Amino acid sequence: MIADIGGRKFEWGSRTYVMGIINVTPDSFSGDGIGGDEEGAVSQGLRMVSEGADMLDVGGESTRPGHLPITAAEETSRTRGVVARLARETDVPISIDTYKLEVAEAAVATGATILNDIWGLTRSPALAELASRAGCALVLMHNQDGTDYAGDLMEEIKRFLRVSIDRALQAGVPRERVLIDPGIGFGKTADQNWVVMRRMEELRQLGQPILIGTSRKSFIGKALDLPVGERVEGTAATVTAAILRGADVVRVHDVQQMTRVAQIADRMR
Repeated sequence: MIADIGGRKFEWGSRTYVMGIINVTPDSFSGDGIGGDEEGAVSQGLRMVSEGADMLDVGGESTRPGHLPITAAEETSRTRGVVARLARETDVPISIDTYKLEVAEAAVATGATILNDIWGLTRSPALAELASRAGCALVLMHNQDGTDYAGDLMEEIKRFLRVSIDRALQAGVPRERVLIDPGIGFGKTADQNWVVMRRMEELRQLGQPILIGTSRKSFIGKALDLPVGERVEGTAATVTAAILRGADVVRVHDVQQMTRVAQIADRMR
């Protein structure tokens, strides 16, 4: 499949694409939250593009465990200027990491061409109509409250994502612009995250490009007994494993290092 996103062609399956993370938050789990520093966020994005990022993901609300929810107005105020500047000053697609329709609408109006929904259209189904109307790509992530699953973990994840995909397609989003994300670190224990990593290839059954975000996450930290700032090698290992199991996009903080990792993993694949 080939998707046109933000004026760029993405040929899924040809190579791994790298999405750089820009957290415009004061409380990011990864320790890289920029808060209200618009200039810092834009500089970070430009640096990531120079290091090989194929797309940038701007988030204004932390999603770490125990985070403090903020209003859509506050989230919009944090992200709108950064999205607008990056859309003007770079030629890569800009993603808005939100499940709130109001925030997504503001981002699209200022240049975002990817909607990254951590709740897979379960909280804001209208995001699908927005993506269709605006010609945006849509990332649908598996998520749930709590870590209890009625049946097999991967079967439950696939069941959830099938519903999300159907909603997106019914709203008119072209299949090639619908990406799926198994949601590492969301509604899952550390052990469950490892199960998802080992069984990632099963997501190919859904027929959609796969995005995965393992960067600096706590399941890596627990395995290595290391703090957030010392998880780059663990991240590299999970990125390699994900690519060898079929990931099309890796969402990362350390763009330069993970771009190189992806190039080698692509050769191996």
